Amino acid sequence: MTTMDMIVEPDGNVRLVYDEAIDLHLIGKVAIQRGSHVEPTSAGKWSVDLSPVGGPTLGPFDCRSQAIAVEVAWLREHWLSPQRG
Repeated sequence: MTTMDMIVEPDGNVRLVYDEAIDLHLIGKVAIQRGSHVEPTSAGKWSVDLSPVGGPTLGPFDCRSQAIAVEVAWLREHWLSPQRG
């Protein structure tokens, strides 16, 4: 079973780390916005730029999967939090 953490804000907007586990169109109008950028560096490593959600740049990481795991963990801890803001 797959789980997704969602924050429903007072205005009805929902924040979540996108996953295809749930068809989001079932809960209403969907507008997906990028929360970060996982990109290769000129040194052959990977970095995570979390500036779209007011976060830091993390890395370098040896492989893309490592960068994505750190990206998702950061988003869950710092952005997908009821105490955010």
